[in-house]
Amino acid sequence: MMSRAIQLAKRGIYTTAPNPNVGCVIVNDGHIVGEGYHHKAGEPHAEVHAMRMAGEQAKGSTVYVTLEPCSHYGRTPPCAEGLIKAQVSKVICAMVDPNPQVAGRGIAMLQDAGITVEVGLLEQDANDLNPAFIKKMKTGNPFVQLKMAASLDGQTALSNGESQWITSSEARKDVQHFRAKAGAVLSTSQTVIDDNASLNVRWEDFSTNLKNQYFKDALRQPIRIILDRQSKLTPELKLFRSESAVLRVAESNADIHVTASEKGLDLEALFSQLPAHHIDHIWVEAGATLAKSLMEAQLVDELILYLAPKLMGSDGRGLMGALGLDSMSEVIDLDISDLRMVGSDIRIIAKPRWKASN
Repeated sequence: MMSRAIQLAKRGIYTTAPNPNVGCVIVNDGHIVGEGYHHKAGEPHAEVHAMRMAGEQAKGSTVYVTLEPCSHYGRTPPCAEGLIKAQVSKVICAMVDPNPQVAGRGIAMLQDAGITVEVGLLEQDANDLNPAFIKKMKTGNPFVQLKMAASLDGQTALSNGESQWITSSEARKDVQHFRAKAGAVLSTSQTVIDDNASLNVRWEDFSTNLKNQYFKDALRQPIRIILDRQSKLTPELKLFRSESAVLRVAESNADIHVTASEKGLDLEALFSQLPAHHIDHIWVEAGATLAKSLMEAQLVDELILYLAPKLMGSDGRGLMGALGLDSMSEVIDLDISDLRMVGSDIRIIAKPRWKASN
């Protein structure tokens, strides 16, 4: 039943941000009588949809929910209160809500009303549903995914800069799904200008199954955050002719102001400001310079690397340039969580194993 709740929660991965993905299943006498998932911020939570479906059969039932029911009034009433009014008998939640406004209060509210509560069933699977929400609640910083594409010998472009296209059309369509999950796409003005990139979500590149599941207007377009220290962006670029806002980042005369050094704009300062813009999940598409800066600052939570079946030679342009490492103890170790073929390319998803800073 909890596995079913987790599958339901996944239906909201393109629409719920900045809210978490949550699924709920209500069981009475061994049968599912209600189920639901959170669709979008400001709309009813998963438990509400499930209780509406269950109706009177919610009384005496067992509720499986992927995240602790909320206990506070926001844009919707608290779900813990609704479960109490529905007279459910037992609530099993996969994990405690990391939101300080909840953090055990929903569980306590249910227990005070005489409802049995259990926590921890398929907890890791529930955590995997909401890495951005969890990181924001625990640290105040956004979850950062860095996308890169290279030949099998690690080159991102020829020596003359030509790079379109290293990867297959299937890989480029796959990128659209990651963009659609993110609250923002981060890049540099140079990358935008070189590719005349829109950095938006292209509905036509979604699979038929997803098109059947979502309305086009339901998918959010990520905000485009562009590092533009030298004010290179110009109005005629495709970036400004597509949906969603563009936030320029520079030392002055920009939407977001951050300081800079010889290494470039202060990325940590930038990221600390993004939750105020309701951005907790960043998808990065840029060249070697920004990739190197993010990795050196240990700001990357997850790396998505597409490797094309091509060889380009050592005179090409590498993934992130020189890191200045002097010993193997300094190399960045990765934990690979997923490896699969996407079209003719290999897609690797890995998490950097950051070493503690001295």
